[in-house]
Amino acid sequence: MRKWIAVAAVLLAVAAGAAFLWLGGGEDGPRPAVFRGEPTTAHYAPIATRAADPDPLTAAEMFPTGSVTAGESTLASKGAETLTDCVPAVWGSAEAAVAGCTQALRAHYATPDGRVSGQFLIFNLADSAAADRLVAALKSGGFVRPAPGTPAGFDGSRSWAQARALGHYVTVSWVAPVGGAGRVDLTYPQVAMDSLSLVIQQRLVR
Repeated sequence: MRKWIAVAAVLLAVAAGAAFLWLGGGEDGPRPAVFRGEPTTAHYAPIATRAADPDPLTAAEMFPTGSVTAGESTLASKGAETLTDCVPAVWGSAEAAVAGCTQALRAHYATPDGRVSGQFLIFNLADSAAADRLVAALKSGGFVRPAPGTPAGFDGSRSWAQARALGHYVTVSWVAPVGGAGRVDLTYPQVAMDSLSLVIQQRLVR
């Protein structure tokens, strides 16, 4: 009996360690199966530098409503946070790429049935060159960590993500099926999460 108790304790410790690594306690984390990265364009020249756009981001600005919708998909917010140290939000080569980042805002979302989990992040970098470097780092060698509250069944191996450099900002939208459910179409959930990037357009006309 004691032998089985000891074995069970070891298995629990291993499982806990694996969860710790997966959720961001280790050197790396899950990567999306499908990733698209976009560098900034001349459209965002008015906010190409933080000096030209000095007002800090706020959670109320970035997440004005409790949900996002696209097509037939609606994802409800499960919480948001603002980080003043951007390194804990990323891993790998992305850690070096967030040098000079002053803010990372992130929020966790989920569909009402819990079959899809998503998160949105925005990084406040020094300029558009730094933003492009972060997008490049997210494409290979590093990525963002799952946001607090991400369910254990978040299936990174089937997830989709998109990163955009928008002037001196970088946005990341990331969605995945949860658990071992069958085929899940992530098209509309991804569009819904990425729609939060549109908030930055308001900064162009300030």
